[in-house]
Amino acid sequence: MNQWDWRTTKAELSVSSLQPQASYWVKRYAPLIPRDGVVLDLACGAGRHAQYLALSGYSVLAVDRDISALQQAHTLRIEPQQLDLEGPNWPLAGRYFSGVVVTNYLYRPFLGELPLMLVEGGILIYETFAQGNGVFGKPSNPDFLLNAGELLAFAANHGLKVLAYEDIYTEDPKPAKIQRICAVKGELKERIPLQFHG
Repeated sequence: MNQWDWRTTKAELSVSSLQPQASYWVKRYAPLIPRDGVVLDLACGAGRHAQYLALSGYSVLAVDRDISALQQAHTLRIEPQQLDLEGPNWPLAGRYFSGVVVTNYLYRPFLGELPLMLVEGGILIYETFAQGNGVFGKPSNPDFLLNAGELLAFAANHGLKVLAYEDIYTEDPKPAKIQRICAVKGELKERIPLQFHG
């Protein structure tokens, strides 16, 4: 990974002021991610969370099959990398991260790889659609919807300590059934009081 220029200003980082706002869940729990490593934004899409994390002072590896929207952000604390996340082999084997952020994405064959990539004290922030979302629109295919309690069971099966969890109906940004978790591998490196300003 490239060395980041920490003198980059917030104005320079704001290449995406028109991008959708970062998820409340990500903003709420991102401060728990240790700052001495790299954060993985998995299936990053247009990069709203990569950009939020970069503005918060993190180095970010943003991966997806299409990273064209993030190409201009390459030198701005964000390293975009085009990867096939649903191919026969896990493309991030052997990589380690202080945090893994996943939103609006579910591919179960490689789900178990996420805890393996976390360093001790690393944070998993995961948020995606859950069973019952079909009532409100897409996705409605069960392959892309979390089962009731699935993230809790996932954390327990992989030795992650749950810090926060929700399985809820939300209207923001649109009506949807959402399941989300924040979990740590091992123990938190620092006791950071959580603060959120909307």
